[in-house]
Amino acid sequence: MTVALVYPELLGTYGDSGNATVLVQRLRRRGQEARALTVHADQVVPATCELYVVGGGEDLPQELAAAKLRAARPLHRAVEAGSVVLAVCAGLQVLGERFAGPDGRATDGLGILDCVTERTGSPRAIGEILVQPAAEWAGQGLPVLTGFENHGAVTELGPGCRPVGRVIAGVGNHDGTVEGAVAGRVWGTYMHGPVLARNPCLADMLLSWVVGSLGPLDDTEPEALHDERARLGSLERRLGGPVQEASRWARLRRARSGQ
Repeated sequence: MTVALVYPELLGTYGDSGNATVLVQRLRRRGQEARALTVHADQVVPATCELYVVGGGEDLPQELAAAKLRAARPLHRAVEAGSVVLAVCAGLQVLGERFAGPDGRATDGLGILDCVTERTGSPRAIGEILVQPAAEWAGQGLPVLTGFENHGAVTELGPGCRPVGRVIAGVGNHDGTVEGAVAGRVWGTYMHGPVLARNPCLADMLLSWVVGSLGPLDDTEPEALHDERARLGSLERRLGGPVQEASRWARLRRARSGQ
């Protein structure tokens, strides 16, 4: 299985490129062959990979990435063939119908997701975000999802896609109601982190869309991180900064490093 990391020098903000690493390693730990293929902005994006990761980025790199992907249409062909796509923040916006370019004007996206992103006069959405997945995803084993959002535009969903879930803490797409955009095997979210390191169950769900049922892993450490973020995210959002505590995750990290 090949996981394509698309244009990380343009769309690789806030550790989003790490999502490709998480996907590959979770397959390898189960004894399956997997590789990450980094596709740079001066290279052709193959349309034959099983899974694609498109990360966040600033306005000008986002516009450049959208123009290149519109022209060659590799993601269109991949999605039509059944590939899975994880798109984070600017990646979500690029896959939509339109987004706000560097000068604020409407810029064409890829039209893979039925959503439109625009700038508003609202304050920038920055901080921890918690989302209760919609029943469809909760039924596939997803717990509360955690991440870090940082975006100055808002996204409105059309009838062709549905949200990831209900916002518990944070802003999400627009007004603190819902977050993300899903259509078929395309999963768009505003969660940085990287989101799959924070939410290993989401990584496994995306992988299962490609390879089928997956066996269990020892997720003691990532689950401890997830539980900490799920517990403290709402409080940190209200306080506007991190909360220090002797968490189970921190103790595990110290034990691993021999401290």
